[in-house]
Amino acid sequence: MSYSREKMTIDDIAQALGISKTTVSRSISGKGRISEDTRKKVIDYIKAHDYTPNPIARGLAQAKTYNLGWVVPGDVDMSSLPFFQLAMIGMSEAAASDDYDILLTMVYDNDISRLEKMIKNRKVDGVVLGRTLEDDINIKTLVKSGIPFVVIGSSNERGVIQIDNDHINACSELTSIIVMKGAKKLALICGSSAQIVNNTRYDGFIKGLESRGMKPSDALIYMDCDTNAIIERAVDEALRNGADCLICTDDHICHTALVKLSTDNIQIPNDVKIASFYNSSLLERNQPPITSLQYDPRKLGFEAARTLIDCINGKEVPQKKLMGYEVVLKGSTL
Repeated sequence: MSYSREKMTIDDIAQALGISKTTVSRSISGKGRISEDTRKKVIDYIKAHDYTPNPIARGLAQAKTYNLGWVVPGDVDMSSLPFFQLAMIGMSEAAASDDYDILLTMVYDNDISRLEKMIKNRKVDGVVLGRTLEDDINIKTLVKSGIPFVVIGSSNERGVIQIDNDHINACSELTSIIVMKGAKKLALICGSSAQIVNNTRYDGFIKGLESRGMKPSDALIYMDCDTNAIIERAVDEALRNGADCLICTDDHICHTALVKLSTDNIQIPNDVKIASFYNSSLLERNQPPITSLQYDPRKLGFEAARTLIDCINGKEVPQKKLMGYEVVLKGSTL
């Protein structure tokens, strides 16, 4: 009897070998009591007939859903959306090689019910968390649940598997280069300090200044600039305090600062230099072009999903992996 790869089933294999479907399933999954000779006979038959188990059937045999949870913040704005989209594309590419699909859900500062429901209903085999916070209830919930998970970003919680960009060294290097090129009074306009990424970029900024023998000035550091109005006030104050370069921790802050400078007829880089610790399409068309740090969200998502699948399969993985970056020097800091 012969079967095509598409039509062969576990029942067909069981009939051909004269064993039960349960025995075939256990041979495929590697679980349950079964002799090595029987397991080898099943595996050899499968290889000889080029059989690929149906993902749903295989999931039932292994008590797996073959879904990975992708958890993103519900308050994400249009400027941040491309990051999460590109990261999900990378995740999907990694997941496809192991027959996994991506299940998206959103969480909010005061409502993580969707994440809790995803875990409780066993809809996924593991979770990738797309943003980390200083006091992160999402991470605490995932740790308590026991489900495998990986975070994109950094975390202060012990034992959390982290895939992050090398923000400290990247921000330090860019800051150092700008100082080396003649800037003497650098202002930092930073987003919400509740997000670990912003605190990490702040640390990189300070490291960069100190590497050039400069001390940070409290009068030129603006934290928690999470609305356009606050960003605009920070730009005004920084210029009044004599800043000759504005360093923005992300593309949204930089874009808002650029609009403010343009409205006030302040010329870049003649009147003030400006740079961003994160580049995106928001900054692409600006003239002059904006000096920035370039990361690859797609690779970040790919590595996070690949690491999560390894965790699900019981493999050892490093607790933290830092991805590369590129410093892109352009006209805004000449």
